[in-house]
Amino acid sequence: MHNETALKLSTLVSSSNAKAVMATLGDSNVTVDSGSILEVCRALKSEGYNVLQCITATDYADRIEITYVLADFTKNLELLLKTNVPRGDGNGNNKDTLPKINSVASVWRAADFQEREAYDMMGINFVGHPDLRRILTPDDWQGYPLRKDYIVQEKYLDMVVNPAHKINSADHMFGKNLKLEIGDPKKVSASWKSDDADPTAEEAKDGE
Repeated sequence: MHNETALKLSTLVSSSNAKAVMATLGDSNVTVDSGSILEVCRALKSEGYNVLQCITATDYADRIEITYVLADFTKNLELLLKTNVPRGDGNGNNKDTLPKINSVASVWRAADFQEREAYDMMGINFVGHPDLRRILTPDDWQGYPLRKDYIVQEKYLDMVVNPAHKINSADHMFGKNLKLEIGDPKKVSASWKSDDADPTAEEAKDGE
């Protein structure tokens, strides 16, 4: 199916550079150039993909990958459509410095809230969106919480964002301490952004 879809897209949207990526593990997908995403989505809807189930994004070191999960219920088909955009600057609150991609809200109405969430959490500017504003955080929030380099602001208005008495440091250190207990870190899969705030972190390091 994926090879046929990529070939069809290459015919319908010559600038798409559509490629089928066949996975040995996980889900196969079709990747396209980000500049053609609107035309590609219009073409896919005309081919029967009437349902946009989800828009999600993954932050990599050199890019942000955007995934559109589409469905054709009449033929019982599901398609993962992927594209990549540059990371841009995601530390502030300026749309002009964010990666840009055309909105597909004009193709599927379901894209409205989903693009707003991807904007809010990952810092992606969906050009042409009818009302692109944050949906989970306040409008003046700084940064995009699901980016790997996200820095939590110390205060929002007069509120401390992460007060120490509400941070469960035991949970934060669970993976690290379990690795120490077992003695073989390869047997434990756990990660947190940082253990710097944990008062026992230095003690744990001393025990390594």
